[in-house]
Amino acid sequence: MSKGIAVLTAIAILILTVFLISMNTGLIHLTPMEVLRTLFGGGTDRQHLILFEFRLPRIIVSLLVGMGLAVSGCILQGITRNGLAEPGILGINAGAGLAVLIYIMYFPNMGSSPVFLLPLLAFGGAALTAIIIYLLAFKKNEGVSPFRLILTGIAMAAAIYAATVTITLQLNPEKFKFVERWNAGSIWGANWNFVLALLPWVLVLIPYAIYKARTLNVLNLGDQLAAGLGTRVEKERLRLIGVAVALAGASVAVSGSIAFIGLIAPHLARRLVGNRYEILLPTSALTGALLLIVADTLARPSEIPTGIVVAVIGAPFFLYLLARSKA
Repeated sequence: MSKGIAVLTAIAILILTVFLISMNTGLIHLTPMEVLRTLFGGGTDRQHLILFEFRLPRIIVSLLVGMGLAVSGCILQGITRNGLAEPGILGINAGAGLAVLIYIMYFPNMGSSPVFLLPLLAFGGAALTAIIIYLLAFKKNEGVSPFRLILTGIAMAAAIYAATVTITLQLNPEKFKFVERWNAGSIWGANWNFVLALLPWVLVLIPYAIYKARTLNVLNLGDQLAAGLGTRVEKERLRLIGVAVALAGASVAVSGSIAFIGLIAPHLARRLVGNRYEILLPTSALTGALLLIVADTLARPSEIPTGIVVAVIGAPFFLYLLARSKA
């Protein structure tokens, strides 16, 4: 536990460092002194607008999304006992994205009230996708095989992607451009309304997931042993899937389709602190936040979608894990 606290402290310091660097990074450069002066009430109106209306909301959204996707991936890896499980790979992100896309098609006015509906709509799409995947992967007298769950999720993601492309081709040029950037993983919800829309999901669900850490520890022992220890395996698994789906859906609603955070962060955290979920879940959350804020900081000067930077890191890492799983 003392090692875990030390690791958490070190990651938190790295996040704070990148946070400060990120406030200075963008198409319009602000010096560290200008940032500090603006933070403490000084600075010009232009500097105040850049920092408080554009950069700070985007940075905070990046942190929240990174935490949500990382914890979602960590839970899915725990309940499936498969290191390749991740909300993007399983199609959960795609289901959430399709729900948001349909909403954007018919309700293009993104006022303050509809913004708070987006996480709910994304959760609905993600939940429906998760239910279909779960039912297709379920076999009577066998339950859910982690291997079948992964393959079913990959197939479902491909089907949803095809539906998304079909819908996208019917959009006008302005909406088409937006959806293309969204699919690439652009942090598009970069204002305070989106921060407030996502914050309750993260503040409620991540502590609940940490509260269920002991259940995850037991589920990792296998269904039979977990049941022998008094755990209601299917009931607890469904609860945890619900938490993972809600975190992924709410995160996708404001960040676009960003993959691999839920895959990379738990693996890095596991190497740092081990497999006990009491410390693994918070370490995964901070690692995911660090990865996404670094990716967004690197992407921002050239205005490329953050998801592309994450994919450049995540795709080779996924192939590495896939090769190891076959060994």
